[in-house]
Amino acid sequence: MAAIDRQVELTERDEEAVSTVKVARSFNTSMQNTWDALTNRERIPQWFLPITGDLKLGGSYALEGNASGSITACTPPTHVSLTWEFAGDVSWVDLRITATSADSVLLELDHTALLSPHWDQFGAGATGVGWEMSYLGLYLYLVHPNEDRLDEEAFAVSEQGKRFITGSSQGWANASIAAGIDATAAKAAAERTTAFYLGN
Repeated sequence: MAAIDRQVELTERDEEAVSTVKVARSFNTSMQNTWDALTNRERIPQWFLPITGDLKLGGSYALEGNASGSITACTPPTHVSLTWEFAGDVSWVDLRITATSADSVLLELDHTALLSPHWDQFGAGATGVGWEMSYLGLYLYLVHPNEDRLDEEAFAVSEQGKRFITGSSQGWANASIAAGIDATAAKAAAERTTAFYLGN
């Protein structure tokens, strides 16, 4: 698998303190195929979650058992932005697809959220590990489109899954430290994130 690029930014949005978790990696496929996999209601459940809604600019969506929100920007086949509404909180997701060759793309995802006690407890990894799992699901789907979707619960208890989650969580601690977050706090948050995803 291609390497994941992880970045963390602490900034402001509408004069409130926010964190942005930035995930990026390359996929060996076309821009159009990537866009369709990300936006086609028939394909999204094959690598992510069942989805309902009006999937167009200004429309709304709901992911089964997870987030809902509205689509705030959409420029096929390169960019989509949406609100991410979960457990009473609203955050923002921005996706960009850039062609790096005829059969390779860079998929960049930014997830911005207000700073909160949840951030203090789990740090960037709470969001970052989850999106890396989704990136893995997308990768497997694009390579093996006829196979079953990645079972994240089963994966998390497998040895491969434990290594993936632990490595991802540590990677987000390193990205947080690079962003200027206190190293002790970042490492402690990563340990709590790892334990959460592993069900410990």
